Formats: sequence, C-alpha cells, structure tokens
Amino acid sequence: MRNLKLLKCLRSLELQSPGCPQCLSVRTDTGSLLIASQFSITEYDPRTGQVLNEVSLTAEDYLPEDGEGVLVGIQDLPEQESVCVATARGDVILYNLSTNQLECVGTVDSGLTAMSWSPDQELVTFCTGQETIILMTKDFEPITEVAIHQDEFGEGKFITVGWGKKETHTIGLFNMLMHYNYIFHIYKDVQPALLWDDHRPRITWRGDGQLFAVSAICSQTGARKVRVWNRECILQATSEAINGLEQPLCWKPSGSLIASTQRHPNKHSVVFMEKNGLLHGDFTLPFAKDQAKVKELLWNSDSTVLAVWLEDMNPGDDGNPNTYIQLWTVGNYHWYLKQSLHFGRDPLKAPACVCWDPEKPLRLHLLSQGWASYTYDWGWCTDRSPGDDSQDSANVAVIDGDKVLVTTFRQCVVPPPMCSYELQLPAAVNLVTFHSQTQRTNELAALTADCRLHIYSQGVLTRKLQDKGTKNKSHLSIHSFLFLHGLETLIPFWGKNFVCGVISSQVQVEGHVISLCHSLKSDTLALQLEDGQIRRVHWGECFSLCICVEVKEDECLSLWCCLQVASNISSFVVYGEFLLLTTHAHTCRCLHLTTMSIRDLKAALSSEATQNDESVRKVERGSRIVTVVPQDTKLILQMPRGNLETIHHRALVLAQLRKWLDDLKFRDAFECMRKLRINLNLIYDHNPSVFLGNVETFLKQIDSTNYINLFLTELKEEDTTKTMYPCPMSAACQSASGSGGGGKKKVDTVCDALRSSMETLDPQKFCLCILTSHVKKTTPELEVALQKVRELRVNPPTAKNAASAEEALKYLLFLVNVNELYEHSLGTYDFDLVLMVAEKSQKDPKEYLPFLNMLKTLEPNYQRYTIDKHLKRYKKALHHLSKCGEEHFTEALNLVKDQRLYIEAMQLYPSDSPQHKVLSVAYAEHLMEQQQAEQAGLLLWRCGEMACALQAFVSCTSWRHALAVATHIPLPPEQLAQLARDLAGIVEGWGGAVHVLIYDLLLISLFQIYLYSRQDITETHLKPALLEVHSNQVAFLESQKALFTRHKNRLAVVREQKAKARLELIDEDGPDCADAELYSEASSVLTGSRIGSKYSQSNSRISTRSSKNRRKAEGKKHSLKEGSPFEDIALLHALIQIIHEIHSLLKALVLFQFDMLASNLQAHYSELLQLMEKGIPEIWNEGLQQGQTLITGPNSTANSIMASFQQPRPSRVHQQDAEILIPPKMRQSVKWKLCILK
Repeated sequence: MRNLKLLKCLRSLELQSPGCPQCLSVRTDTGSLLIASQFSITEYDPRTGQVLNEVSLTAEDYLPEDGEGVLVGIQDLPEQESVCVATARGDVILYNLSTNQLECVGTVDSGLTAMSWSPDQELVTFCTGQETIILMTKDFEPITEVAIHQDEFGEGKFITVGWGKKETHTIGLFNMLMHYNYIFHIYKDVQPALLWDDHRPRITWRGDGQLFAVSAICSQTGARKVRVWNRECILQATSEAINGLEQPLCWKPSGSLIASTQRHPNKHSVVFMEKNGLLHGDFTLPFAKDQAKVKELLWNSDSTVLAVWLEDMNPGDDGNPNTYIQLWTVGNYHWYLKQSLHFGRDPLKAPACVCWDPEKPLRLHLLSQGWASYTYDWGWCTDRSPGDDSQDSANVAVIDGDKVLVTTFRQCVVPPPMCSYELQLPAAVNLVTFHSQTQRTNELAALTADCRLHIYSQGVLTRKLQDKGTKNKSHLSIHSFLFLHGLETLIPFWGKNFVCGVISSQVQVEGHVISLCHSLKSDTLALQLEDGQIRRVHWGECFSLCICVEVKEDECLSLWCCLQVASNISSFVVYGEFLLLTTHAHTCRCLHLTTMSIRDLKAALSSEATQNDESVRKVERGSRIVTVVPQDTKLILQMPRGNLETIHHRALVLAQLRKWLDDLKFRDAFECMRKLRINLNLIYDHNPSVFLGNVETFLKQIDSTNYINLFLTELKEEDTTKTMYPCPMSAACQSASGSGGGGKKKVDTVCDALRSSMETLDPQKFCLCILTSHVKKTTPELEVALQKVRELRVNPPTAKNAASAEEALKYLLFLVNVNELYEHSLGTYDFDLVLMVAEKSQKDPKEYLPFLNMLKTLEPNYQRYTIDKHLKRYKKALHHLSKCGEEHFTEALNLVKDQRLYIEAMQLYPSDSPQHKVLSVAYAEHLMEQQQAEQAGLLLWRCGEMACALQAFVSCTSWRHALAVATHIPLPPEQLAQLARDLAGIVEGWGGAVHVLIYDLLLISLFQIYLYSRQDITETHLKPALLEVHSNQVAFLESQKALFTRHKNRLAVVREQKAKARLELIDEDGPDCADAELYSEASSVLTGSRIGSKYSQSNSRISTRSSKNRRKAEGKKHSLKEGSPFEDIALLHALIQIIHEIHSLLKALVLFQFDMLASNLQAHYSELLQLMEKGIPEIWNEGLQQGQTLITGPNSTANSIMASFQQPRPSRVHQQDAEILIPPKMRQSVKWKLCILK
C-alpha cells in the first residue's frame, strides 16, 4: 500500500546541441549522461550542467551532415572506459572517453536495425538489415549469425503425451480436414502489425544474461513475433500468434516475465509472456480505443516499477500529440498506476529519450526534444493520516491512476486491491496527503496530473483549487505538499522554493527539499534536505529557516537522518512516544523515544532481544509497516505479496493498557487483555493503590460475573510488572509488592477488597463472584463459602438474575474438588449442608450415611470433636473435647501427647486447675526427652513439682536454678551443702568472668528470699520490678528498630548522592587529600578542588596534634550530621553498634506465669532480628568488599584489570575503620527462644 513520491526533480536547460537526442545511456561510475544525436556523442553531467566530453560523428563521415543519420543504440562500457554506438548504416563505433577518440570496430553492409549488450557486458547482439542476428563478444569477435525467422519452435518445444486426448483417437478423414481448416483460419486471422509500427526489431536481455528475446515482424503473417534465444544464440521458444502485438519489448530484470503491449478490439493492454512464449497476465492502459500508442516499455533495475512511454495517436489542432510517461507497480496481482507525467503538446518538451538509472532503481533520466534534461528521484512512501486521537480513522490512501483507494483501518482491515471506499478524480493522481490539523486528519487532498488540487472530507469533494501561479511552472517538479490549517497547501517547486496557500508567499531554500513533516503537538514544520539537514519553518508574517538543534518529538526524523543509527531497517513509523520499525532480520521493534538517547537507540537496534523483551516481535520475511491505529493496539503490516496482517505489538498493547488503567478505563483494558491473552494480574499490579481505591468503579465497568470470576481465578502472587511486563522508565508503575497490601498477600488483598465492594453493591448479583473470592484466597475459605450456600438455601434470593443455592453449589464444585468440598462441608457441622454436597459427589450413600447417623447421636461438643478428629483438625478437636467434662480428660491428654499440642492444651485450662498441672508435667517430660531440661524445670517449678524441677536443673547443670529450688523446697542443710559442693565443681573454671545479668540478680534475690523465708517480697518488690524491666525492654526494642530503619534508609540516600557525584566528577581532577578516592568516586556533591582545599590542610594539622585531639577529630569525622563527607562511614559504625544479641527476661516472665508478656517480648525480639538479618545484605553488599582490592594476579587479564579499575569502588578508609566493611554475623547458634512460648 505504498505510493511513489517524487523526492527530487533536477532540471537542466544548459545543454544545447544541434539535432535532437536519439539514444541515451548512463555512466555507472560517474552518473553522467551519454547522449547520441544525428550529429555527435555528448557526455553531460545534469548535476552541474556541464558538458564533459563531446565528439562529432559527421566529421569522419560516420553520419551524414544533413542530419538524416539514425542511431540504433548506445551503451556505456565502464571496463573499457568507452561508449559503443551503432548506426543504421551498419557502423559500430567505439568512443574512448579518456582519449576522446573514435574507432569503427566493424561494419555490416546490410545495415543495423538494433543493438543490445548483455547485462554482464560480455556479449553484444545486433540485428541486421537482412533480418539476421549477429552475436559477438565484448571484443567484437563474431560468435554466430542466425536468421531471425525460424521455422522451428525451438529447443523448448512442448511435448504432450496425449493420453485421453482427442488427438490420440481415430477421428477419420473428415475430422482431420476440419482440424487443419481450423489451424488455417488461426493463421489467416492473424492481423499484420499496425500502421504506425516502425517495423524495427527489438532486443531485450534477461537480468542474468542467459537469455535474450527478439521481437520482429513475421515475414509470413506481417505480425510481430517474439523469439527467445539462449546465450549461444540457439532458439529456445517462439511466441504464439498474438493479434495486435506491438513493438515495445522489455524483459523483467528478475527474469520472470517479458513485457510488451497488445491492442485488442476494445482495449489497450500491457501483456506479459513467459520465456516459453506463452502469455501470462496483463493489465489495461487507461486510454480509449485508438487513443494512444506505446513507444517504449522500461523496467527499472530492481523490477519494481514499469515505465510506459505513450503518445497520442491523434494530434491536436497544432499537429502535435500529447506525450505521457506512466509508472506502474504491482501488488497482490493488481497493477497500480502510481505516477502519470504529462508533457503536453509542445514538441520541444516531448521526451526524446528515457532510461532508468542502472545503480539507483528509482531514478529516471529523461531528455526532451529541446535538449532539456530531467532527472527524477522517486521514493516509496505510505500516505497515512497523521492523527493521534480516537477521531482519526487510521486512513491509508493508495494511488491507482485516476482513483484514490482509501482504507480506514480503524473500522476494518481490507486487503488490497480492495478498499473501504474509492475517490474518482477527473485525471490521474500524482500526490495525496491528509490534513495535519487535529480533529481534521480524515480530510484528504489529492493533486492530479493537470495540477489541480481536490480536497475531500469523508469521501465527499469539498473544494477544488487551481493555483494561478502554477500555470507558468512545470507541474513535473511539484513533489511535496502538506495540508495545513489556515494555509491550505505548502508546495515546493524545483525543490528550492516554497509556495504557501494559493501562492500567498514563498521562500528560497538552499538545497533540495525531499520531504516535509508537520508535528500536531508543537505545530512545527520541518524540512528534510537532500544532504540530510533538517530545517524548521517558523510561521509568521514572513518565513525564516533555521537549523534544528533541539531534540524534541517533532525532530525524531533528524535523529534518524542526521546520524545513522541502524542500516538494516526496512520500514518505520513514529507513533506518539514510540518508534516502530521492521528490520531485515524479520523483526518488528517498538522503542520508547522518550526514554532513549541516540546511543541507547543504536545499542537497542544492534543488540539481540532478551527474554520478556516487549519491544521485539518476530514477523514474516519482508513485512513492512502500513500504519498504526491511534488509541488502539493494532499495527498493520503488508507482506511482500501484498496481503495485509494485523498484529498487536506487545509494547503498543502494554502502553495502551497502562493509559487505560491510568484513566480508570477498566472495561477497555479488560477486554483488550482478555482478547490478546495478557495476564489479568496487570490490572492490579500496574498501580495497586489506585485499583484498591477504585474497586467499585472496576466492578461497575466490568458488570459481568463471568469476567469478574475470570479476573479472580487468574490472580497470583507474582508481580507481573517485574516479571512478565516490566515497566519502561517513563511509565509510572507502582510495584504491587511495595504498596496496596498493608503486609497482606496480594491475592488476599484483592479478594477481600472485591468481596467487600460486591457485598455493598449487590450481594445477590455478585453471589458467585463472592464465592470465588473466598475460594481463591491463599488459604481457601471453603467453610465460609459453604455457609453462604447454606444461607442461600435457607433464604432463597428474590432478585431475578440471582444465583440459587443449587447453582452456587454447582459452581463451587467446579472450583473445588468434590471430595475436598465434602470434607469442608463436614467441618461446618451442618448435616443438611453435608448431605447437599454429598448428593452432588460420586460417593455411595452407604459410605457416608452410617457415619452421619452415628454423629447425630453424640453430644454436641463430643460430636464436633469426633468430626474434627476425623478431618485431622486436632487443635479444633482438642478445643471441643476440653468442653466435654472431666470424664474425657484422659482422652484429651492422650490426644495432646499424640499430636504434641501441649501449649494449646495448657491455654484451655486455668493455671490453678489440676488439669493444667497434669499437662505441665506431661509437657515437662516431653521437654526432657527433647533435651530441653532447663525449660522443663521452669514448668515443674511453677506448677509445684519441686523435686522434679530440682532434678531437671541439676541434669542441665543450671546451678542458679538448682540452688534456688533447693532453698525453696527446702532441703536440709547437709543436702544443700552437698548439692552446692557438687555444683561448685562445674563453675570452678568460670572464676570471676561470670557476667551478672538481670536474670542472675533475680535468681540471687529468689535464693535470699527463700533462705530467709520472706516470700512476701516477691509480690511487693520482685514482680513489679520484673514488669518494669519488661516495659523498658520493649521500649528499647522499638527505639532500636526505628533507629536501625532510619540509619539504613539514610545510608541508601547518601550512597545514591555520592554515586551521582562520582558521575559528575568523573572527568575532573580528584582531590589531593588523604581520602582522595572517597571524594573522587563516592563523595558528596562538592567538587574535587573544593573538597581538597578544605580537608588537605586539616589532615596535615591532625597528624601533629595530640592523641586526644586526634580522637576528637575522628569523632567529628564519624558524625551523623546530614551532608558531612564521612556520613556513610558514620552510619556503618552506628549500624554495627545496633546489631548485637539482646538478652531477654523470658525465663523470669515464664517463671512467674507472665506467659502473654513473655510471648509478646519474644515476638518483638524475633521481628527486630529478622529486620536486621534482612538489612545486612543491603548495607554490606558484595561490592563493598570486592571494590577494595583490584583483580590482579596470574589468572587476570588486561581486560579484567581495566574493568576492575573502571568499576565504581567505595571509598578508601583508614585502618581503624576497616572492620566496618565486614558485615557482622548473626549468631544463629544462640538458642534464645523458649519453645514453651510458641
């Protein structure tokens, strides 16, 4: 769906010579034109307008001086630096461009009618006046000479076996005569060549030089026939008899088809033949019968454009015919007329010679009868509407002669050559463009070959313009125009002048303008010149031009043109903040322009795609971008054969989804994600706080229980913005793991939020969704869901579309396994609900009915105990069994011992009850088995089992506990002394190194209390002091937690600031103080010179001070004041002082039965230690230690050493501060927790 756009038209009128041009060739090495006339050979450079070489052909009598001489061909020979010219008189002339000499290399007495060189210029073919073909080498040595007209078909004659054919049957004499009569009439009906045919043969070579074709008048029928010969001049095939076949002949360089023209009774066509001479396709020229004749057909070098040179058969009143050149292309088996050049009736402006450039496929050279030189540079472009809002229909206009085929891709994707609608114009269209003003981008302007401008809106003609100023200008040079507001058009003439509106003003440009670009956002017009410069046009009373030096959105083309960032691009388009392009590696890239510099763009295009890279997508080989539908996700691609494909590029999809989610358009986002298989978790993960704050909006927009259930069932804990769909730097994405949940898991947070809103809006309508929210939670709440089903059964809903209990239960069975649901229904203790679920399962009633009947006979608490034990919910079973009375305590004790539910059981019985004492003793026995004798002794001590407690303390050598219990029993003095002597041997080696802690003081106090029988002090002094210490310890933990968090966060900020400062100072001289690396690589934002001047003198003074002053200076250096140069070192010191083992009062609190306070204190300890353990890797990262030493040694390389020098390293610290770089180790072996508090 591309059009041919005229990039540059170079016209030169400086060339003047007698006669008129007859032959034209292009020098491939210099680009100059080689022109042969009936008087001379001229080498002319159209870019400079200079004649480089010229030699006369009449001086040496190669051509007559009266101007009646005729040239049949000219060819540039780069290897010989010569030009070969053949005359009708039979002379083959070689003109050396270096020596400027003429040489006749051969003469044919019968004259020459055609000459053609092979593409490799190894062979040359001549047609003589005797209707023969002469094949020569490039040195003009004859190879062979054969007659053009052959009786044989050729080596490629068709062979038909004929099985089942009529010809193989015995048909009789009469039928045989009828068959020959039919063949005779075929030849009899072949019409001779047309009167205007020049009867000269035509020679054309295939692109690979292996075959050539000759079109000549058949001596028998008088009509033209095409014969195909191989490189050895052996006939391969002869075309079938074709009525009305005309003289033009040109072989497609790709080698597939031979083009010629044929005049039918009702139309005039360009026909194509295969190398076997059979016709293969055609297209009709847009002329009436006998209106025009085709003089030549010319394929360009890459076989993409066919030029048709035509001339009117009926001259006008002045006797001069109109002349045309049409450029045709093919796509999806349809031929499009892309350009139509009308040269009028002026004989001096009529083309005399036309040829394509051999090096640049879309460059056309033309010489007029008046020696005017035209060089047209064409380029492929897709004319699409430039709108970026939802009002734009994503129009693409395709030129097809006097029609403009418009496809609106927002509404439908119509494969070419079909379209959404077509515009019929009175003349052939050369240029088309869309309005560049917002809200009017669907309006279209078309420039026809007669230089009339037609403006359409929604397919209806609204205006027709004919500029008076263009009547004196050549319309062949109008190659670009824009449809702007206020100024209807902007048209450059000759590539240098600009005309605005209806010739309201113009400005001269230094250089040739090849394209225009207008930005809707900034209302800026940019011009691209031939040399790559980008210039901006400023609107105002007068025009002025300036070089664009700012890098903004509307200058993205300048980034592309002024600096080559990639060389493998096949097509590209700029859409909003994206640059979409296709590469020759068969990929489609979508890059964010707002977040990428030129260096990033080059790196992205030169590197391979990584996993989960949303910017890359594989496409079919040869795909090209047609357009992007604004405010949508559709990207239209066209395949090489012409068909269209619509893809949804992942980057475009995600960008559009993020816009919809930011605008709270949940319905649009959901439908797009559902259709394109995007994970629905992105709806929440994109911005959790916004989603949670607009849950009701989400439900009202979706308004479908199926869609809400689909969203709930796809929920998972993964943050898709970090794994599947990483957010670009420009997108404002909020991590799902860092906000919105308040510490809860993501799935639970979303389910609870949706369920709360649904219960508020319409619980009956969203009944199934509410059930899904219970089932989908991390720990499925199946009992709650079953209770809601039971409520539906008890109180049926009254709403029309509400789900019944049967439907709700059926839906639950779809979500959950039926056996699992049966077990959970049994856990609700509702036998009606159990039966309702069991009926939906595959269970045999004989399996569950006896069990249910047995349960109904039991006491309610014991019944629930039996159910919970059956479901292996032992904690609930113990809870219900504890309510069954003392007669079931033995069964409860066995359950506790089997399932080790000691802590739960002790909480169910009062601390002064005999059951609690029995459970404490059982738990102590269990702890003794687990080698936890000290905690077992504490339990036995506080429940009154002094003897067992003493034995437990002695077994674990806890001498303080043992002496305190022994005094409490009390033991006789002799036994107490013997116990002390036995324990003394254990602590003899400890000496005075025993640390006296709070708990040790407590035990000593207890020892004295029991020794002097003052138990009243326990209640009046000891317990209040213990509670006070507990309160202080909790407050201390909270302060340490807050201090640790504050220092850790501040350290991250300081390191970030110093990293930025290192980048700013990377090119400056480092400070000359002792801590130079600190400032040069990770210091604060002060410059190196300022820091050096500030601290170099102070360091020299410090070295001469006393030790007291040095310590004082070190203290200042480690100050925590924000902004100090050593703040990061001071923060490391402070963090090390916080991380240490905290001794607790857990044992003392347990001893006096403050279990709740002890559990609270233990939880605070655990939380603080987990916070510190997680923070250590962030504070003391690997680079902190690795950066201190360079990678050297026998195993290192030059690259590794340079990399170690270039990588950022932390500051060099003094020897006394080296220990802060080593992270403190948490003493995992210290068992400070009490298992009895779990």
